[in-house]
Amino acid sequence: MRITRILCFLVAFITASGFYSLYNYLNEDLEKQTFQATEEAMVDTAHLLTALVECQLDGNQIEMSNLDEALKQADTHKFKASIFKHNKEHVGTHAYITDKKGIVIFDSHTPERVGKDLSEFNDVFLALQDKYAVRSSRNDEDDAASSILYVAVPIKNREGEIIGVLSAYKAQKDVLHFIEARRRWIIFSLFLIGIGIGVFIIAVFIWLFRPLGKLTAYANAISRGERPTFPKIGQGREVNTLGKALRDMRESLEGRRYTENYTRMLTHELKSPLAAIKGAAELLNEDMPREQREKFLANISRQADRSTNLIDGLLRLSQLEAQQELSKPTTINLSEITTEVCDEYEARTSAKSLTIERYIPENLTISGDSNMLATAVANLIENAIRFSPEGGTITISLLEEDNKTKILVRDQGPGIPDFAKERVFEHFYSLPCEETKQKGTGLGLSFVLEVAKLHNGAASLENSASGGAIATITLPH
Repeated sequence: MRITRILCFLVAFITASGFYSLYNYLNEDLEKQTFQATEEAMVDTAHLLTALVECQLDGNQIEMSNLDEALKQADTHKFKASIFKHNKEHVGTHAYITDKKGIVIFDSHTPERVGKDLSEFNDVFLALQDKYAVRSSRNDEDDAASSILYVAVPIKNREGEIIGVLSAYKAQKDVLHFIEARRRWIIFSLFLIGIGIGVFIIAVFIWLFRPLGKLTAYANAISRGERPTFPKIGQGREVNTLGKALRDMRESLEGRRYTENYTRMLTHELKSPLAAIKGAAELLNEDMPREQREKFLANISRQADRSTNLIDGLLRLSQLEAQQELSKPTTINLSEITTEVCDEYEARTSAKSLTIERYIPENLTISGDSNMLATAVANLIENAIRFSPEGGTITISLLEEDNKTKILVRDQGPGIPDFAKERVFEHFYSLPCEETKQKGTGLGLSFVLEVAKLHNGAASLENSASGGAIATITLPH
């Protein structure tokens, strides 16, 4: 598994776990704080109501008429209180009173409770012992929303004796609206934070890991011997520093390898013509017939020309291979370029009684370098002329298929031997012409391949089904 996927998984897991824990904590804390605030308010309410009852005591006789009237009057109040976007329209706090034995003698909301013994319930039981008294009970054991919160206060006579209990109570569902509103706000806030973290992580991956992936692909392409274009990696300073170091390292290594390879290959290839020139020059010091002397002089001239062509071809190829990409690609008319190159070779083909058949559509355009492509086409035609028999035909075609443009040059020569098929694009590798038994520089097809690569295309040379060989340059639109 790639390290980026592992990191994505770990970040997602840790973030999700953190949000889940935070939500649970906030949710539990929210309920606790809300019920604590409700309880605190009910403590005040219970003491106020108890004080009202104690003010009307007649000895040990609890008088409830004023309390009953006040609570009934409160129930008739019509009002609208908007509390945290929740509209409250009625009084939700009620009360009941028990005597000193815990028997209910008054209930403002549930009259049927009068006469019941509640002495064993925590609120009454603790209040009769003059302790802080509170309880929460459900009307329906299966429904958590049916819980009622009770806060009880002992009723004392003037001597300080407990003669009863007043318990204020309130349905907890009255405050569930606030809990749900806060819970939604918590979820929404966590969602926004999660979105922010997600955007940040995505930005980091786009800013850092995506460029690293491109640089990795770039390095892998180099290791396969390809010539990839340096990828666009954005504006990040870190990845651009790494990219520049990688590009500089590539250029340094390629330059060193390039020098070593070409020095070795050029040395090898120049040995033969130099040896021939040296041998012929030594023989010219001896007396010999004029015809033989002219033969050796012609051989020296031919080998000197071969050496010059070899060096010139190598210089052109080295300049091409030093380029990482096309410097200034322009829109060019490939049809015109191919036609002009064919016209230039009319004299050469006529001397060998060769015919050039052209299948070139008009105004076929691509983006590229016109000089490079013209030289590449010329090299293919040059190759076809060398291996074509006298009176043969060379076919030049331009085709468009699958969003690609193809330049095809076919000859009627002997084709490519099986042993040479994998090596035809190697530097300095050349097959001898059957007629002259002489080899070329072995750089023409290498040049063609480099031109194709710089145009993000490909080059191939294979035997044709109808005989001869067919060379192809494939270029993207």
